[in-house]
Amino acid sequence: SSTTTWIPASGQAYDSCVRTSPTWPGTRRCLRQLVPGLSAAMLRHYSLEVASPLLRTQSYVDGRWVSAPSVFPVLDPATGQELARVSDCGPTEAKLAVDAAHRAFDSWKQSTAKERSNLLRRWFDLLTLHKEDLAKLITFECGKPLRESLGEVMYSASFLEWFSEEARRVYGDIVPSPNKDRKVLILKQPVGVASIITPWNFPSAMITRKVGAALAAGCTVVVKPAEDTPLSALALAELAEQAGIPAGVFNVVPSSRENTPAVGKVLCSDPQVAKISFTGSTATGKLLLRMAADTVKKASMELGGHAPFIVFDSADVDAAVGGAMASKFRNSGQTCVCSNRFLVQSGVYQRFVDKLGKAMDEQLRLGHGSEPETTQGPLINSRAAEKVVEQVSDAVSRGAKVLRGGKRLHGSFVEPTLLADVTTDMLCTREETFGPLVPVIRFDTEEEALAIANVANVGLAGYFYSQDVAQIWRVSEALDVGMVGVNEGLLSTPEAPFGGVKQSGLGSEGSKYGINEYLHLKYMCLGSLKP
Repeated sequence: SSTTTWIPASGQAYDSCVRTSPTWPGTRRCLRQLVPGLSAAMLRHYSLEVASPLLRTQSYVDGRWVSAPSVFPVLDPATGQELARVSDCGPTEAKLAVDAAHRAFDSWKQSTAKERSNLLRRWFDLLTLHKEDLAKLITFECGKPLRESLGEVMYSASFLEWFSEEARRVYGDIVPSPNKDRKVLILKQPVGVASIITPWNFPSAMITRKVGAALAAGCTVVVKPAEDTPLSALALAELAEQAGIPAGVFNVVPSSRENTPAVGKVLCSDPQVAKISFTGSTATGKLLLRMAADTVKKASMELGGHAPFIVFDSADVDAAVGGAMASKFRNSGQTCVCSNRFLVQSGVYQRFVDKLGKAMDEQLRLGHGSEPETTQGPLINSRAAEKVVEQVSDAVSRGAKVLRGGKRLHGSFVEPTLLADVTTDMLCTREETFGPLVPVIRFDTEEEALAIANVANVGLAGYFYSQDVAQIWRVSEALDVGMVGVNEGLLSTPEAPFGGVKQSGLGSEGSKYGINEYLHLKYMCLGSLKP
């Protein structure tokens, strides 16, 4: 099955015009109007060619592919062209999925840990087998470069592998009793149906990180993928079915932006749902928590970040530049843990800025994600691009200098941008960007850097570079974040807990701790025993 999209090159001497979609402002735009910056290789057709069973467009409920009364379009963010029309589920379809998951829970929780482990392992094997097609789906619906999409597929699969192993390690306890005629036992049991609500920036990995833990624990799930990226979720459902995951255990209900609030209300308020797990903005997380409060559901929230990236005078500046490039520009800056505020000590400030600018010139290439030389794809939509432009404009109006980039290109493409002379009153230092913007703040003392870093009301990830061992311990403990990268710009791995503090969320995902989010403790007192 294939879908063809087309995008024009910028800076080309052509007078022809192309029609645009809602993703691209306006109704028509001539090629000679485009800002130079996109590769000439973009003047071509782009075809999404994947094995037909993986390109699913219906919802997946109770082991069946089900159409909804209406559909909504899924667009390639690089071109604005339509990739597919997907079933637009509403509250009725969401309720059917919850009912199916509730029915399936009775038998799924009775399966042995080894049986659940084997099924998750088969699912992992299938993701690995189909990694190229799954990566294409991610690139075309999300926009990230194909190399990054392949990396996401393997990252996604790794959670199924990890939790296939953790399924057999859900241990209870026998506690020494104060009474000779009693035994005290602690059991761990699955909580029940879990609603899984996931974002568009990692459309595969954010599902498996949650669902792998849930299924390993013995829970059943209903997945609501982001409206921008439902194709990856539906492909996962196809492979889950092939792996032998029983009907009703894994359900997927895609919906449009218009139907999302109604679907979310069902998934967060239905009495049959015992648990919600959400990754997304802090504002939306608060809304979902309010909806879940009436039925007192267990909740995991991985919410917004505003990560500081601190470079101290003792740092290896070249290593810091490499870490900054990896942390900031992965997925064009659209990750919850990407560095958002760059704090550089006065002694190395100019060297860091100069080297980072040079690295951006040498390493970053804008283009369609399917092009092999592309390192920076589009932002997910025009709203995301407008936010970056607004932050740049605000910073410049307050005295910041644009050293690299600073412009919005065609559609939702934005130039990777480097700002110097940034101050803490600027918008880009006060709110998360979610785009390829590097605002660099100069500081003088460690105390000053920590004060700036910790002022945010969120605390997901933080990074710093230092070769001073005492400073490493001090700063690691002092940063108000859930995850710290020390001399490292990439820190996510299935073996480590992923989560934040303050308004960045509740609970942890991944690691040996992640499965506990889908379990509850039961105390069993066995009495009347003869001593």
